[in-house]
Amino acid sequence: MIHQIILISVVSIICQMIRRKSVSDLVGKFNATWLKELCIGLLIGAVLMILPVSILTIFDFIHWQLNVFSFSTILSGFSIFLLAAIAEELLFRGFMFQRLIRAFGEWPAQLVLAGLFLLTHINNPGMTGTVKTLASINIFIASIMFGIAYIKTKSLAMPLGLHFMANYMQGTILGFGVSGSKEPSLFKPVFDNAPIWLSGGDFGIEASALGLCLVILITVLLYTWQPSYLERQITTNIN
Repeated sequence: MIHQIILISVVSIICQMIRRKSVSDLVGKFNATWLKELCIGLLIGAVLMILPVSILTIFDFIHWQLNVFSFSTILSGFSIFLLAAIAEELLFRGFMFQRLIRAFGEWPAQLVLAGLFLLTHINNPGMTGTVKTLASINIFIASIMFGIAYIKTKSLAMPLGLHFMANYMQGTILGFGVSGSKEPSLFKPVFDNAPIWLSGGDFGIEASALGLCLVILITVLLYTWQPSYLERQITTNIN
């Protein structure tokens, strides 16, 4: 993952140098607004996973076991999912995405990158049957959700926070699979006869009907969200 980040970062910097543009033009200017958008993304990412899991728990489809608390588990998951989010957001919402927007418009760029984002996950463990169908739709729409977060803010802060926290909460904290990958976690969910379309199985809550509904809802809310006048002015100045 570190090698991926280095490679994507170097290529992105070279592309910006060729265009005679700064890196901040690509990722957003690091300031109080950037940190605020990062925090909003973190909050949305947490809600994206906590809400469907809470519903499953309330209706007794899941009960929980507490694993042995370990700082190494917290730090390992933090580093893994942070590096993954940085690499994927630089690749899918970075230079390529932003140039496609300028060339063809927002929605053509969104659809192309969402398709590529899905292709990078399509052969993950557990991608079969109903899980494959729900997970594929979820991943495709999630890419559009991240893209909308960038388009609204002209910064990678919010999509980065959203992407990281959704995976970290789903995997390291709650103990679900993350796109089919399993990492050490603080909690372990035990499914009480929950159908796989409702629990997501080993792939993760992102392959569940509830997870899909939340992704669609948050995508719609982000699409209808209008930044304040001051935020729009800051975004315009950054560009």
